[in-house]
Amino acid sequence: MKLDILVFGAHADDAEIGMAGTIAKHTAAGLKVGLCDLTAAEMSSNGTVERRKLEAQQAADLLGASLRTNLGLPDRGLYLTEEHLSAVTSEIRKFAPDIVFAPYWEDRHPDHIACSKLVEEAVFNAKLRKYMPDKPAVAAPLLYFYFINDLGRCDLIVDVTAQYSIKEQALSSYRSQFEKAPGEDVVSTPLNEGYIERVRSRDMLLGQRRFIPYAEGFASKVPHAVEMFTAGGR
Repeated sequence: MKLDILVFGAHADDAEIGMAGTIAKHTAAGLKVGLCDLTAAEMSSNGTVERRKLEAQQAADLLGASLRTNLGLPDRGLYLTEEHLSAVTSEIRKFAPDIVFAPYWEDRHPDHIACSKLVEEAVFNAKLRKYMPDKPAVAAPLLYFYFINDLGRCDLIVDVTAQYSIKEQALSSYRSQFEKAPGEDVVSTPLNEGYIERVRSRDMLLGQRRFIPYAEGFASKVPHAVEMFTAGGR
């Protein structure tokens, strides 16, 4: 299956935190969007691998994703190695997306930073026909970065006001991460201490400069090209 958009995250829920509204907006418009989690988040303080996979698929279904894959790389063991780089590159070549998203390159979680770097390198390698020559090279897709824990340089925003309830439903799918269920052995983490409320506040803050109730922000390492400037772009 060729995808229009492929979104990478180190863990299930990364993509939803950063850009669930954008995903839902594009799938509703008929675009094929895939999600790829690099790890099974086996080091998470709460939840099991099996439960997190079920939660991840539920969230993907809510967002209308065409597919969700998991590369099975080690949680808290992501590094820019040939093994990890080839795994991510293979995923890009398999689905030949026009656009790829990765976590922003600065974040409090080291796995998010590692994922960002791996995807950036893989996007470049995917076009090299002499790299992994057993798999056909693909044209380098556009690459954008979404925010998870820390808000950095924001080059673009997407109005996700109409999709915001879907984003909140997708995040709520991850009950093992964002809730403290009575009677369960749950460790207090930043995720279950009002994290979704902080995400909502961030998305409101991102939109306020353009009078948008809810927006998701993105960064790019290359200039954003426009055909011409118009009054509608003020």
